Amino acid sequence: MFLHPSKANKDGLLAVGGDLSQERLLAAYNSGIFPWYEEDQPILWWSPNPRMVLFLEDFKVSKSLKKTIRDNHFSVTFNTKFKDVITNCATITRGGQKGTWITEQMIDAYSNLYKKGHILSVEVWQGKELVGGLYGVDLQDKKIYCGESMFSKVSDASKVGLYYLVNFLKVKKYRFIDCQMYTPHLESLGAKEIEREQFLKCLE
Repeated sequence: MFLHPSKANKDGLLAVGGDLSQERLLAAYNSGIFPWYEEDQPILWWSPNPRMVLFLEDFKVSKSLKKTIRDNHFSVTFNTKFKDVITNCATITRGGQKGTWITEQMIDAYSNLYKKGHILSVEVWQGKELVGGLYGVDLQDKKIYCGESMFSKVSDASKVGLYYLVNFLKVKKYRFIDCQMYTPHLESLGAKEIEREQFLKCLE
């Protein structure tokens, strides 16, 4: 269904086109490949080198985040409002970005994955208001969580969600969170780049 990820170009682009069927998406994630494209583009499939990952034991909890968690400002749930989480991720304004890569087509596709148990979402609440969250593809057999996107409407909300996700995954004996591509924010949380070859060995 896909070329080997080593065939990707220098930017990590491996293939163009196809669809976002459940079978194709699961084949992609299990092979170290993910879709990422904008509304006016065909579906683009990526396998970057290096790959950004967060080993669970490396997750950095700042003093301010520890205080936020200790003060109990938020409550956290899992898999209760996935559609609201992905919709917020798609619509929230982000600095330095013109729009979103989470198209309606993607929302529909990942909603289908969610219904089949292949998505894990985290919801962060202040009272009855959803103020943060994240979602990703859950490779349960491989003990790897493929993070897709997160959002935050108030300070630290998404970080609180990530904190509880990391602890949940540790209990389940997961190995790491696939963060896909480098950002300074991910690096500040403890994520690091590894060679694609090493990442693919972990998937095997």
